[in-house]
Amino acid sequence: MENLFTVTVTVNGRQYERAIEPRLLLSDFLRHELGLTGTHVGCEHGVCGACTILFDGQPVRSCIMLAVQANGHEIQTVENLALDAKPENLHPLQVGFWEAHGLQCGFCTPGFLMTLLPFLEEHPDPSEEEIREAISGNLCRCTGYQNIVDAVKLAAGKMQETQAGPGGAA
Repeated sequence: MENLFTVTVTVNGRQYERAIEPRLLLSDFLRHELGLTGTHVGCEHGVCGACTILFDGQPVRSCIMLAVQANGHEIQTVENLALDAKPENLHPLQVGFWEAHGLQCGFCTPGFLMTLLPFLEEHPDPSEEEIREAISGNLCRCTGYQNIVDAVKLAAGKMQETQAGPGGAA
């Protein structure tokens, strides 16, 4: 008989309770137990950033965390960014990536998005240098990064417009 551990975790605002093996990775828990396949697994060593999620609001690599470590915590995955795939319901960061062609194959994109969410909250008008520093832990084999930087600048502008509202002033 296996030794199972019961984990209770809030993911994208919904609470889940599952009996799991203590050695189950958080990335595998999200993908296989909860069916949230937006969290991609690339290197499985915490290097590439494709598996980045928000753990209590902070970006972490889910491929190097055990699911039992998430017990009692709050997680946000890329699935929580948009209500659906309609352009009018996308998060400004997703729109920025779309409009600035910040992705090609898209495998790394969820990790970039989840890394950049808290970054843009802390840096609403980031410089190119700040953006490059923020994404330095995420690897992309397709884009060359410039379009990603442009996408973040575009998203920051869209987020400032949203916060300012229709009258222009916050």
